[in-house]
Amino acid sequence: MALDAFSTATAGLRVTQAQIGVVSQNIANVGTAGYVRRTLSPVTSGTGNAGVATGTIARALDTAALKQLRSENSGAAYTALKSGIHTQLDALYGKPGDASALDGVFNAFTLSLQTLAANPTSTAARSTVLSAANDLATRIGSAANGVQALRTGLETQLSTDTTTASGLLAQLAKLNTRIIAATADDPSRPDLEDQRDQALNSLSGLIDINAVTQSDGSVSVLTGSGVTLLDRANAATLSFDARGTLSANALYDADPSRSGVGTIVATTPGGGKIDLLASGAIRSGSIAAAIELRDTTLPQAQRQLDDLAAGLSRAMSDRLATGTAASDGIKAGFDIDLTGLSAGNAITLTVQDASGTQRNLILMPSYQSPPSAVPASGTDDANATVIPFTIPPPGASRDPATIRSAISAALGAGYQVSSVPGGEAGAVRILSTGGAALRAASASVTQVTSSSDTKGSATQIPLFVDGQSAALYTGSFDHGSQLTGFAQRITVNPAIVGNSASLVSIVGATSGSGSGDATRPQALYTALTSTQRTFSSASGIGGISAPTKSSVADFVQGVISVQGAAASAAQDLNEGQSIALSTAQGRFASASGVNIDDEMSNLIALQQAYTANARVLTAARDMIDTLLRI
Repeated sequence: MALDAFSTATAGLRVTQAQIGVVSQNIANVGTAGYVRRTLSPVTSGTGNAGVATGTIARALDTAALKQLRSENSGAAYTALKSGIHTQLDALYGKPGDASALDGVFNAFTLSLQTLAANPTSTAARSTVLSAANDLATRIGSAANGVQALRTGLETQLSTDTTTASGLLAQLAKLNTRIIAATADDPSRPDLEDQRDQALNSLSGLIDINAVTQSDGSVSVLTGSGVTLLDRANAATLSFDARGTLSANALYDADPSRSGVGTIVATTPGGGKIDLLASGAIRSGSIAAAIELRDTTLPQAQRQLDDLAAGLSRAMSDRLATGTAASDGIKAGFDIDLTGLSAGNAITLTVQDASGTQRNLILMPSYQSPPSAVPASGTDDANATVIPFTIPPPGASRDPATIRSAISAALGAGYQVSSVPGGEAGAVRILSTGGAALRAASASVTQVTSSSDTKGSATQIPLFVDGQSAALYTGSFDHGSQLTGFAQRITVNPAIVGNSASLVSIVGATSGSGSGDATRPQALYTALTSTQRTFSSASGIGGISAPTKSSVADFVQGVISVQGAAASAAQDLNEGQSIALSTAQGRFASASGVNIDDEMSNLIALQQAYTANARVLTAARDMIDTLLRI
């Protein structure tokens, strides 16, 4: 009996000492990042379970809380990056109302036109207009350059994050190998598992992942969409083909040979390759946010500035042509004056089928033969049917009959194209002869003011032009979209800078002409602040389903408003996600972290148990000594 008590007490001391060691380890690592609280579960042994074995050290891991923590970590990294970039993007436009902000510079330009209209003889007022115009072009270009700088920064970050993610996968593969080799009672195994969880948590901030524990103790890692990145000791290698400094033309394409930006490719141990962007495998984490910002959010911001620059230029130089209802017997349609039609001057026809559904046909003139294909996304209406056709280039014979024939060939059967009886030489009559009824016709025709221009359209003037070559902006798609990147290239026409009198002179007008005529500056002011123009659906200002109509002044306010609202929404979302992450961290820490008060209580209880076992041992020794003396 005494021997049994002696053995039990000795085992009790041994296991209590081991438990004290575990508790001490927990207390020592109370501030260690990634440390999971250790536990030791004693097991009974010996005859009739009279003895006690120490058992194995395990981690007090709440797997459900850990899974939620990783999910919230991915979400927090996603929203944090989006919030940061949206805030920087909003700052590019300046604080609304400030003189140096985009709207402030635009208002200064329109005010200068008003001032010139009130005093057209003032040389100083003309200089102010040119100075304000230059400030506006520079401000638009500066904002657009800032957008591309943000995209370039994201391209660099994607390269760095991809390298980091690939390194974490390799580290996880090595840890899997060591954990598989470690026995269940190996004291180093919990430390290895802590290291692995830390690596998985870091990876979850980059990519949304799902870690699946295998029977041998290893984990497999899949993306949220199901692509396997790690299977035990076999890790995929991630690579990113960075493109350096990005321009407005550098856009993503699923075909790597046509893409202007980098993509992430996962190479499996067997040599297989998976394009993680093309397959949509990454849905959260900082990498997903960077991809969305680089390929969607910031290109749309660029498009807004390009549309603004184009609207500003064309408000100065274009004549808005609106169709006038016309008919011939049962055939109905519109007459529209296309005099001066240039490549890129889209002609929009609204047609309605028998069911009442309306859609737009966009006739896109080109100087090339055959004309280049034009994506609908590059026009004002991303849902329209675009029909390119060839017209004679500048300097060639511009016989109106040639243009009418080209339009007729482009429209094909179902439409009749002819001249307008008694109308301008460049006027065109388009009638529907098929099942689709014409409901509207419109165009924006670029005008070049000349000494022979005697129409009211002489109020137009190409104040803003494209780039150093001072090319007229027409919206052409010859040799690529002239719209893309125009915000970076818009500049004041040097010919007008050298002849500021042209700001007020109406060349060829029959009355009121001369340097004191206020007609032109007043018309330019009206074109900016009152005249309704069509802006593309791709800009996202009026919604993504249809083009929006507004004045240039209202479009400026729309751009600022949209970006401000997006930045505010991104900040709110990030704050909410931060709370969700904090909650998940608290839940995990409560279940698996070290609570110093609990551990100190455990330590006191274990010390008392140790003392009790020691007393039993002392009593058993005394009993044996007594028996030996008998």
